[in-house]
Amino acid sequence: LEPGRGGKIARGAGTSIRVMGVEEKFAQIKLPSGEIRLIKKDCLCTIGQVSNKDRIHVKIGKAGRSRNLGIRPTVRGTAMNPNDHPHGGGEGNQPIGLRHPKTKWGKPALGVKTRNKKHKTNKLIIQRRKRK
Repeated sequence: LEPGRGGKIARGAGTSIRVMGVEEKFAQIKLPSGEIRLIKKDCLCTIGQVSNKDRIHVKIGKAGRSRNLGIRPTVRGTAMNPNDHPHGGGEGNQPIGLRHPKTKWGKPALGVKTRNKKHKTNKLIIQRRKRK
């Protein structure tokens, strides 16, 4: 987060961030996920909550409206051919047949940490978000 670079965090409908405290160079904030981290004190923020929090309750209703919004159909990996997805192929309904589920590009999916352990902003995170 660099001062003057525009809004970066908590931009979703109905979200807000709480300022916990301000120190010499950094302000301590609590994110919607529950994570507590430091940001530079020079960064600007808008007071209040992002509007349109009822957006989650809107029923799209039909596939055509979803397409008009630019959302393409979600195809399951098991419904694809083996050259399209690691879960694809087989006659009828088949198990995945692998130790762990994979993404379309062969990377591990579900329950795998993706954040770099040596990320330079790790030292600014005071408390990680709570696990489910």
